[in-house]
Amino acid sequence: MPVSRRNLLLAPALAVFAGCSPDRAGTTTAVATTTHSYGADPKQVADLHVPAGAPPAAGWPVVVLVHGGYWSRQYDRSLQDDVLADLVGAGLAVWNVEYRSIGNGGGWPITFTDVGAACDLLPTVAAASRLDVTRVVLVGHSAGGTLALWAAARRDATLRPVGVVSQAGVDDLVAAAEQGLGGGAVAKLLGGDPEEIPDVYAAASPMALLPVGVPTLVITGTEDTMVPISQSTSFAAAATAAGDVVELRQIDGEDHFDVLDAGSRIHAATRTWAQARVRG
Repeated sequence: MPVSRRNLLLAPALAVFAGCSPDRAGTTTAVATTTHSYGADPKQVADLHVPAGAPPAAGWPVVVLVHGGYWSRQYDRSLQDDVLADLVGAGLAVWNVEYRSIGNGGGWPITFTDVGAACDLLPTVAAASRLDVTRVVLVGHSAGGTLALWAAARRDATLRPVGVVSQAGVDDLVAAAEQGLGGGAVAKLLGGDPEEIPDVYAAASPMALLPVGVPTLVITGTEDTMVPISQSTSFAAAATAAGDVVELRQIDGEDHFDVLDAGSRIHAATRTWAQARVRG
């Protein structure tokens, strides 16, 4: 029975079976998958998926995936299984990041620094896996968009990406808290409302960290009812005004969960943009 796009966020996502992933032509591409720890907690891990065969001379370019789920403990990196298989089939290594979430040891700043630490571990494993860490794009969906933008904006990062994608991202945490998005998930994540802890919002919200300093794709579906399109449009406008190179895309007829479907137009646009960035 086919898995619906919406069910991908409500149940475990499609698995990558037997070390093989389906590519866009419906064939399979063998992959090498390893799990790496960036901390002592069981959630402080990232899976590296590397295409089979000989890499380019400089090594495989990499897409770092950061999953969404409003930072809730009930969701994990398996949400990305369908799209990561497609990315690997397109000749990209994928670093699929897990992190501690609300109710599972996370919150501010731990959830954020976990993603930063996972990104910064990548250069350490690059040589053994033949990765080119000068060609890395960060991609975050929904709440993962918050984290991907935050990680890209760090000035003291070990890993410096060549691009970052926020897919239907929660890009302005003050506005998101005021709107009560995710049933008050932002206040739960950060430990209070914007008027109570303005310094935390200033340190956590991508909107407050502009300019990101990295070419950015802000992409969403016009039918998204989970994260308002204004989160994307207002962030893109502010980032552009701050001097960032930003592309804003609104995909007609697609919703919040289409992002997790490798056959969707919103994923195809993300893949094409990431490929263009890593090609230089």
